[in-house]
Amino acid sequence: MTTNPRPYTHALNRLKEAGLRPTRQRLALARLLFDNGHRHITAEQLHSEAMSQNVKVSLATVYNTLHQFTEAALLNEIVIDSGRSYFDTNTAPHYHFYCEEDGMLSDIPAEAVQLARVPNMPRGTELASVDLVFRLRRQSARSAA
Repeated sequence: MTTNPRPYTHALNRLKEAGLRPTRQRLALARLLFDNGHRHITAEQLHSEAMSQNVKVSLATVYNTLHQFTEAALLNEIVIDSGRSYFDTNTAPHYHFYCEEDGMLSDIPAEAVQLARVPNMPRGTELASVDLVFRLRRQSARSAA
């Protein structure tokens, strides 16, 4: 006889493995983030999803939770500019395309990009990671011809 796991089991396990206390709000947000595959999402988008699922949570709590999840290595934050960040559930090394017109962010596999040369690091430092975002603009019909 097999039993179906409870709907929140995956999210609960992710929080426990990251050392985060599974509060009601963290658990609800983790389910929205992690239960349907990899995704890129802003705090505002997650807040909107939470509200549409009748999850009572403030935008400030969403921001705080996203940053806690990032610190616990459950998410990566991709800073597009000073006023716009996306949170990525795919924490494996990879890069991104960002479409300026519609805000679409999509993954580029790490092996699809080759860095020919990395500059020498300042003394006493080491490379922690490389964040690479290719900013795209849709071609107008006139310039595409």
